[in-house]
This record gives sequence, C-alpha cells and structure tokens, in this order.
Amino acid sequence: MRPLSEAPLQDLRKISVVLSDIDDTLTSHGRLPAKSSVALEKLKNAGFIVAPVTGRPAGWCDMIARYWPVDGVVGENGAFYFRYEDATKRLTRRYAKTDAERREDRARLALIREVVLSEVPGAAVAADQAYREADLAIDFCEDIPPLSKADVQKIVAIFHRFGATAKVSSIHVNGWFGDYDKLTTSQRFLSDCFGIDLDRDREDVVFAGDSPNDSPMFSFFPNSVGVANVLDFEADMPAKPTYVTRGRGGDGFAELAELLIAAKGQT
Repeated sequence: MRPLSEAPLQDLRKISVVLSDIDDTLTSHGRLPAKSSVALEKLKNAGFIVAPVTGRPAGWCDMIARYWPVDGVVGENGAFYFRYEDATKRLTRRYAKTDAERREDRARLALIREVVLSEVPGAAVAADQAYREADLAIDFCEDIPPLSKADVQKIVAIFHRFGATAKVSSIHVNGWFGDYDKLTTSQRFLSDCFGIDLDRDREDVVFAGDSPNDSPMFSFFPNSVGVANVLDFEADMPAKPTYVTRGRGGDGFAELAELLIAAKGQT
C-alpha cells in the first residue's frame, strides 16, 4: 500500500467513476461529516459518476439514492442497486435474486440469527436489520460493547456452517445466500446504467474503502484507495488497496476527492 500522494497524475486523470464504501470511509465516528457530503457533491458537479457501495440496508439505500448527490447506490454488499432518475423522478431497483428467493433466504437467515445469539454471548442483531431485504447483519461494535476478534470469527464460522457467505465490515458481520458481492453488482450497475464494461475500463474507476469486506473491490481495481483506518485491519485483509490516504474516514475521502478534482482540472 502506497500513500495516495504518490498516485501518478496520468492515472488520476483517467478516473471517471468514484465508488465508495460508507461506514468509516465516508463517515467519521459514526457520523457523515459535512466534508464528505460536500466532496460527493463536488465530484458529481465535476462530471464524475458517483455511487456508494455499502453493506447498509435497502431502506437506507432508498433514501441515499433519492437524496444524496450520487448516481446510484449498491447496497447490502451487492444484493441490489438502486438508481434515482432526476428526469423521470423514478427510482429503479435491480436485485441479484428474485422476490421469492429473498423470502426463502430470510427464513434461512432467521435460523442463523438464533444460533449466533445463542452461541456468541454479547452479539446482537444490527439496529438496521428491520430495513434489510436480503442479508442478516450481526453487530459486533456499532451499538454494543466491542466483541473480540475470536467472537467475530465465530460469527463468520456460524454463517459458513449453514452454507452462507459472510463478510466482516468495520462494524458488522453480514451474511447472505448467493454468490454476489460488492464487485459483481457494481459491475452490473455500471453496465446497465452507463454502458461501462469494468473488465475493459477498470482503470477508469477508483474505489475507496476501509475494511475486509472491501477486499473484492481492492483486488479488482488498480486505483483502489483505503482511507487511513484500513491499516487497522491490515492483518485481516484478503486483498489490500493500492493506495492509502493520510486522513481517516471522511477526512480521507475528502482528500481523495480533492486530488481527483484537481487532476481533472489539469487535463
């Protein structure tokens, strides 16, 4: 991982798409600071395609797609993308699985929830679970006293025991049934909505993240960026970002946005 300040100008000038995790990437200490919101708006106004790629739930993503200065949002670790069309005032929703499949998955996840709560004392269902459509989020530090790394890995193992996928973010263990993830649905979103082929155009995209569940994005995009707090998870990262910002959380994202906008102005 190299300092973001060492990113070659010619590479930064190619960037036309900015994808970013939300928690602890756009946010700082659990809040969305003004500098992150301003950075998103400046990027969009500068002509970048901008989309959060998050583990947060469908209910939140509906609001984000409608009200944030973004071109769409990938949510629940790739379960769907939402895009609000300003011209038509309509929200497009595209899911990785059908309604029937998601209903069946929720019943299976309910069983996992009971096992996790029984076998991992102190674990809790995430406060935003009521707004989810496709996955189960287990809180290990957001609204509860932090669990140990061993307990977090025990939660992951329980998901795997039932044949579910499990990913660790900076606050939750998210589990679901299916082979989609943040990357596969980001590919679909950019292809469907903007005609972008990521296998061909991946160098035109920057992804910013902070935690192990961002590893598929870090490994795929040459211009991947971790905000400084990604270093907290360095030992647990299956794949690491190419660059790291000086700032943590929202400070790091604002740093990235400023650099991209400045590079665009030098074309």
